[in-house]
Amino acid sequence: MALQHHSFRAAAVQAAPVFLDLDASIDKAIALVEEAANAGAELVAFPETFLPGYPWHIWLGAPAWAFQFTGRYFDNSLEYGTPEADRLAAAARDNHIMVVMGLSERYQASLYIAQWIIDADGRTIATRRKLKPTHVERTVFGEGDGSDLAVHDTDLGRLGALCCWEHLQPLSKYAMYAQNEQIHIAAWPSFSSDSDESYALGAEVNTSASRVYAVEGGTFVIAPCATVSTEMVELLCTDDMKRQILPAGGGHARIFGPDGRMLHEPLDPSTEGIVYADIDTSVISVAKAAADPAGHYARLDVTRLWIDKTPGDRVITATPAGAGRARSIDRSEFLTDTDLADFTLLDPTAQEPA
Repeated sequence: MALQHHSFRAAAVQAAPVFLDLDASIDKAIALVEEAANAGAELVAFPETFLPGYPWHIWLGAPAWAFQFTGRYFDNSLEYGTPEADRLAAAARDNHIMVVMGLSERYQASLYIAQWIIDADGRTIATRRKLKPTHVERTVFGEGDGSDLAVHDTDLGRLGALCCWEHLQPLSKYAMYAQNEQIHIAAWPSFSSDSDESYALGAEVNTSASRVYAVEGGTFVIAPCATVSTEMVELLCTDDMKRQILPAGGGHARIFGPDGRMLHEPLDPSTEGIVYADIDTSVISVAKAAADPAGHYARLDVTRLWIDKTPGDRVITATPAGAGRARSIDRSEFLTDTDLADFTLLDPTAQEPA
């Protein structure tokens, strides 16, 4: 099979959503998709939970105080297969551009920090969930599973995505490197909280995490980053302490090459816009000639990574061999190999045997 190289223009969004307003945030997202496509981009990536915005309220006060936003946040999170989701897919198709959207995914009664990869024909390449919500994010969001550590063949190359502090998880990063990732989407919220008390949440540390990912993985890293709008500050910051924690601005969108070089002029952190860079995947082989962490630069006899890509379904439906009816089994029962030998797994959507 002939080796294929890909050259294209990539775009990373630096903007605030219309906080807690799904429809208005989708309108803004579609406008940014159109802007990127008109500038010649073939891929545009959005920040973490751009729809309907990052839930900064969980960092600003006690959980009981933050509950006032819980209902609105849930109702304005995106559910796949809805007219709202169809609008985004249509925008990708109509502008013939790949879109990687950061969203709060609503599924039944739970929310997940998610990324939706849509191709230039409006078709879903993949949906993924953040494996482990960070710190107080766990008061809002559920967890992903091993199937979310995936790299996908696309028309632009082998593409994968992670959110925020997943880029501080060495094993998760290595799992992506080992799948020959060429283009990586590193989605971030804003870096507004940039003080001595929260230095690790600030721009210097987290843009460095994106840069290090590019060098370690020998991959292009497209790192969209949201801003905090003055409207968000007015809504969420009800006292001086909250205003100190969450000032407006904080946008640091970046695109890095596989040698760690930033490939564009950055925007001012308080400015909304899009940064662009020209990608040529042929240079990856030069970067990896020095260090391919999952190839010639690895020592599998010393260290290696085990990945369980089993989807994390909470309930599977099974029936004893030869029996007439199915029963539901929660995965927490941890069936043994002997147990599984006596069961035939069924499609949960299939009808039960008569």
